[in-house]
Amino acid sequence: PPQPGPAAALGTALLLLLLATESSHTVLLRPREAAQFLRPRQRRAYQVFEEAKQGHLERECIEELCNKEEAREVFENDPETDYFYPRYLECIKIYGSPYAKNPKFVSCVQNLPDQCTPNPCDKEGTQVCQDLMGNFYCLCKAGWGGRLCDKDVNECSQQNGGCNQICYNKLGSFHCACYSGYTLSSDSRTCEDIDECSDTDACGEARCMNLMGSYSCLCDKGYKYDSEKKVCQDVNECDENLCEQVCVNSPGSYTCHCDGKGGRKLSQDMNTCEDILPCVPFNVAKSVKSLYLGRMFSGTPVIRLHFKRLQPARLVAEFDFRTFDPEGVLFFAGGHQESTWIVLALRAGRLELQLRYNGIGRVTSSGPVINHGMWQTISVEELERNLVIKVNKDAVMKIAVAGDLFQLDRGLYHLNFTVGGIPFKDKDLIQPINPRLDGCMRSWNWLNGEDTTIQETVKVNTKMQCFSVTEKGSFYPGNGFAFYSLNYMRTSLDVGTETTWEIEVSARIRPATDTGVLLALMGEDNTVPLSVALVDYHSTKKLKKQLVVLAIENVSLSLMEIKVCDSQEHVVTVSVKEGEATLVVDGTKGQSEVSPAQLQERLAVLKRHLQDSVHTFVGGIPDVPVTSAPVTAFYHGCMTVEVNKKALDLDEAVYKHSDITSHSCPPIEHAAP
Repeated sequence: PPQPGPAAALGTALLLLLLATESSHTVLLRPREAAQFLRPRQRRAYQVFEEAKQGHLERECIEELCNKEEAREVFENDPETDYFYPRYLECIKIYGSPYAKNPKFVSCVQNLPDQCTPNPCDKEGTQVCQDLMGNFYCLCKAGWGGRLCDKDVNECSQQNGGCNQICYNKLGSFHCACYSGYTLSSDSRTCEDIDECSDTDACGEARCMNLMGSYSCLCDKGYKYDSEKKVCQDVNECDENLCEQVCVNSPGSYTCHCDGKGGRKLSQDMNTCEDILPCVPFNVAKSVKSLYLGRMFSGTPVIRLHFKRLQPARLVAEFDFRTFDPEGVLFFAGGHQESTWIVLALRAGRLELQLRYNGIGRVTSSGPVINHGMWQTISVEELERNLVIKVNKDAVMKIAVAGDLFQLDRGLYHLNFTVGGIPFKDKDLIQPINPRLDGCMRSWNWLNGEDTTIQETVKVNTKMQCFSVTEKGSFYPGNGFAFYSLNYMRTSLDVGTETTWEIEVSARIRPATDTGVLLALMGEDNTVPLSVALVDYHSTKKLKKQLVVLAIENVSLSLMEIKVCDSQEHVVTVSVKEGEATLVVDGTKGQSEVSPAQLQERLAVLKRHLQDSVHTFVGGIPDVPVTSAPVTAFYHGCMTVEVNKKALDLDEAVYKHSDITSHSCPPIEHAAP
């Protein structure tokens, strides 16, 4: 048999040495650990073989010419021999035989056994090529794999490559990335939120709120964000049909309005409407045996009688009377204006008698003050050319007269008799008087009870009846108003012809409902330059609350809370003049609803209206759009009003609804204990 070559002998020696070294300790390894243990040892053994092989090759095939068998002895294996020998012959062909001693031939032959020359490994993916016995090993760079290190390793397939959010694989490597709104931190793996709000122009005029991975542009309620223009735009809520009746859009908000004149107000949801219902019950029961003298605001009589007699007759009249009104006509008796007549009236709370006989007129007044609201009996009687007037059977006046009130005409004696007014203009009286009298009669007896038709008429007509019980004040039943022509402009004596203006209002109220106009000014163009009213909601806060509101046109200047339904009297005072506007309720000043600049702008608007013609309305306003003022509903309850320190007498109004009583108000009903 052939003898082993030097390389084989060296390998055998190394193997025996390894076995001898390891024999003293027996260690059992798992397959993977064994492979990891052997691979470096194999590579070190090959290195020894390569060094021995290189010296043997130089002797056999470089210094001398070798055949394939001799080459086999150098490599001791067929694969390396088969690889080496054809290339050895190629080196001879190119550079000549070994005996020529060509250095290039030496280099050519020395490199032939190196399996890494030329390098079979992928250039991009390989860290180094290691020459092995008839083989080679490609040590791959990170991110590459495969025998030739030409296969990309997809790091993202294992635990997302360690990336916090996004992993992107690429040839021989990978990189982490982040979603929109995040940025990669210094460790190149973790994502951190970007605070977009650090850019002051991120949202333009809107408020910027940073979010994780994003941000939001916020506008106030009632506005929406326009991302293109970076502005907050008003939302027109009225397009959404939120209101039951009338909707008014405003910047950032909206308000619903109900038909106050129709007895409607906003309900709790501030969108729908509900009826205005009394929260305080007034005792409005009426007496069928009473006659109300103030029914006809024009001052015309409420009763007209005409008596005819065949024989001369005398006047006899007796009745019970009650009033708080200081002035007005009780009755007229006599003929026509230029003939004989008398008028029994009230002036400054005392009885006054105006009489005309034979073209001569005179006026006399006497007796106690009787406008205290208590019942008293009054009588007037012709006795032996005298007129005798009694109060509670006590004579207060006895006046000698030259003639009779019954006048002969065409064979009959005639007498005209009117109650609550006179049959001609009040300016034609001997001394003019306001004929309107808010008073009540009962148990009347005209000419010894000869007329019974009045009682039957009153029974079927409640408007002719009086409240059973009354207190001092004016009663607004919630269906009408009164108005006056008042001038609020005045010339200042200190500064010559310069005009100033001032509006001071004091109202004592006992409301029956929580909604209604106390006082308002109205212009010729149906605007409402100023109003003071009760309202049961806060329009801007959209909150149900009983309030008094002071407004110019439809802008609230001041608000103050009030306990409307407590059955008590409340005092509301208003002062509006150059530069200021105040509202006080029961001694507490109201809260301003406008800025100083807005207040001055509103006061300028009011002044322009006052320089034109305005009417003063009490208890309500005429038909105007519901958006003209915060409140358009009629006031319901008792109220007395002073304007610029002068009491407003409803008997002196330009107009008053017939159901409004000028000087009497029914009391509040109290539940039985």
